[in-house]
Amino acid sequence: MSTSEESFLARRIDASAGPLVVVDVLALAAVLTIGVINHNGVEYLSTAPVAWLLTLVPFLLGWAVAAPLIGAYSAGAAESSKAAIPLAIRAWVPASIIGFAVRASPLFSGGFQLSFGVVIFLTGAVALIVGRWLFFKLFG
Repeated sequence: MSTSEESFLARRIDASAGPLVVVDVLALAAVLTIGVINHNGVEYLSTAPVAWLLTLVPFLLGWAVAAPLIGAYSAGAAESSKAAIPLAIRAWVPASIIGFAVRASPLFSGGFQLSFGVVIFLTGAVALIVGRWLFFKLFG
């Protein structure tokens, strides 16, 4: 890895933002799980756990790629909700697009429908906003 690459990642990932990783993953997983339950019933989580997890994977993968690159876990993100929330929203835009692309690929059976895309994009954004806002209210 070259020095410029190290500097790029060092500016976008800070250990002090570590708790936000947990908050974000839980927020996105909660929204996706609520959707799975609404469409399939709560018993689906125990009768088809792999299918449930495969619903989460594309979007969590998108988040894992986009969030560090955008700076959702930079030192600034760990300072306040005023800084953290806009960074999460900026990261959610490409993360959700990656998630939709992965979900529509032959590797996953979910496909992509416009209504699904709008709902996931909006509810994911709200979940990230609320999660980060609550985090800073409780621990900030």
